[in-house]
Amino acid sequence: MIINLLAGGPEELLPDLTRYQETDAIWIGVDRGVFHLIKRNITPAMAFGDFDSVSEEELSVIEHQVSGIRKYKPEKDETDLELALNWALDQNPTCIRLFGATGGRLDHLLANVQLLINPIRANNPVDVYLIDQKNIIFLKEAGHYTIEKIPSKKYISFVPLTLEVTDLTLEGFKFPLKNRHITLGSTLCISNELINDYGTFSFSKGILIVIRSND
Repeated sequence: MIINLLAGGPEELLPDLTRYQETDAIWIGVDRGVFHLIKRNITPAMAFGDFDSVSEEELSVIEHQVSGIRKYKPEKDETDLELALNWALDQNPTCIRLFGATGGRLDHLLANVQLLINPIRANNPVDVYLIDQKNIIFLKEAGHYTIEKIPSKKYISFVPLTLEVTDLTLEGFKFPLKNRHITLGSTLCISNELINDYGTFSFSKGILIVIRSND
């Protein structure tokens, strides 16, 4: 099972959602993202939020079309997206994709990128991706990974999330590395590219933010 979460970020940054409508995928709306789904004729299985970003008329539409609604007070300890993501993690999906979580307020963007660490903290192996028109973002713990070329996302950047990432090795890249130690704040691994259909990256300690992007 794949769970797709649509938050209420700017619609112009959304990718083509029809590409992600697999038969085993369910959709979850988050705050205004619920209304965005309904406008696209996608009925979410669940809706999460305080719904302070929708009008009374829009909320009425949501309440008539979505059977599973979890409504919260605006004053709470977690964002609407974190509540929805934690629910999704409990469903044991094979993959979680977050849409509508970029653009707009910078504090929301930074918080949403950091939410990607929640499955790692919960010792849950599910892959969680943050996706918009130009970017695919995910986290990786220490290990060895194969990465495939995506023509529409030619650039691959590796950004430390922890204070240090140890023994980073990149093979099959335009700018390879061998057992390189990088620290938080380093821009060494920005805008790399694969030279073959596949490449590998590995490191022995830390957590990396992996960003696949296009101009």
